[in-house]
Amino acid sequence: MAVTDQIGDFITRIRNAGAATHKYVEAPKSKIKVAIAEILKDQGYIEDFEVINEGIQGRIKISLKYYQRRPVIKQIQRVSTPGRRIYNSADSFSRVKNGLGIAIVSTSRGLMTVKDAEKDGIGGEVICTVW
Repeated sequence: MAVTDQIGDFITRIRNAGAATHKYVEAPKSKIKVAIAEILKDQGYIEDFEVINEGIQGRIKISLKYYQRRPVIKQIQRVSTPGRRIYNSADSFSRVKNGLGIAIVSTSRGLMTVKDAEKDGIGGEVICTVW
């Protein structure tokens, strides 16, 4: 069965692996998934990730992070979907969990957090929220 929302599938894999307390989760590789994994690592939500260039597409392997046997990612949620795109300007981004979480935004300069987009003064499509 073909997956129509690759990013949504990637986010769901991370959420389900955390709920099942798996150490690793794998997904097919793409540039946007690698960029999301880089942001999650920089913000401290995952331990590490590895890109495995094997086969035609390759895969990305993410090492999940836990604190006191609970996943660090409490919730990861897709905001924009293929059927409903959510765009915000630089001054209209909302805070995630009163500033405790992050939102990942696709801008003309690539994927970045909302804080970085506000600092640069650019808007974009809200991909997902993490807390």
